[in-house]
Amino acid sequence: MRFVSPLLKRVVYPSLATAGYFRSTKRSGLAVITYHGVLPPGYQRIDPGLDGSLVTADTFRRQLRFLKSNYNVISPEQLLSFCRNEWELPPRAVLLTCDDGLRNNLTEMLPLLQEEGLRCLFLVTGASAGDATAMLWYQELLLLLLLTPAGKFQLSEGGLEIAGFLGTRESRRSVWWSMVKRLSGIDAESRERFLSSAHSFFAVPRSQEHYDKYYPQVGRYFSLLKAAELKQLVAAGMSIGAHTLTHPILSEQPAELAWTEIVESRAVLESVTGQKVWAFAYPVGDSASVPPRIIAMVKDAGFTVAFTNVAGGLGTALPLHALPRVHVNADMNLSELEAHVSGFYAELHRAVS
Repeated sequence: MRFVSPLLKRVVYPSLATAGYFRSTKRSGLAVITYHGVLPPGYQRIDPGLDGSLVTADTFRRQLRFLKSNYNVISPEQLLSFCRNEWELPPRAVLLTCDDGLRNNLTEMLPLLQEEGLRCLFLVTGASAGDATAMLWYQELLLLLLLTPAGKFQLSEGGLEIAGFLGTRESRRSVWWSMVKRLSGIDAESRERFLSSAHSFFAVPRSQEHYDKYYPQVGRYFSLLKAAELKQLVAAGMSIGAHTLTHPILSEQPAELAWTEIVESRAVLESVTGQKVWAFAYPVGDSASVPPRIIAMVKDAGFTVAFTNVAGGLGTALPLHALPRVHVNADMNLSELEAHVSGFYAELHRAVS
């Protein structure tokens, strides 16, 4: 699939979309779409690891209008009723979700949802239950590595040692992801100490003001929602779900840490929103990061539904604690989105796998 994807994206999907093939599908079920946010006007992209899953306002508006015209966009509460066997899905049902809880969800995304009269399930981390300005730790780590001069490094903190070489942007991204996996395996406090140590080692101040000098829009749009801002989303009619406390890769964690990330995220978000948090999204959400033991934990924690980020679209199976989603990224055009939502992509992928 990797080798033919450019052909699919540029030729096959547009041709099938123009012919109306995707909209003629008889596939039933539900297509869950996941976003990560909307970019402000004039934003200059930094790196795919930071902003590759964010769409422009024009793209988001076009996608919302397309979905409204050709599918039945349901609300999060209707999904909950479906999961409880209290409501039947309409034909060509679509649900909107958004992960991470970045501040742009409030400043850029919410106005467009309101403009189109649509509701979204926002799956946020436990950091959004607090009042401190914060970034996702792995995004902060990427910015740090992008700003660091080229060369070898060896970091040691609290018994954890990580070494590597920072060269091209691609090599830095590879080192970054390796570090994300290693740091996911330790508790949040130890991870914070490691990040502070890394900033000292690379002589990069760990402050929002420093990053603002190089990436002025990062603080405004990539910091996480605070409690007061989370309440604004709720007041606007949006629903809130959990996305762990600190967004580690759960499969890299021992059972005790993973359980804490899952259970406590629900508790702190309910305390702020005053709503029952019944939905969960697995960080990263691919098959490698969501093994059966993690799915079992989420189910045992009492969540009604949980989402992955793979193989979504109409016609796919709907296991309640591993609901597949269509993951939207910056490069996904309208015909490609429809290929995924309609279930065509998942069916094609199964056929060639």
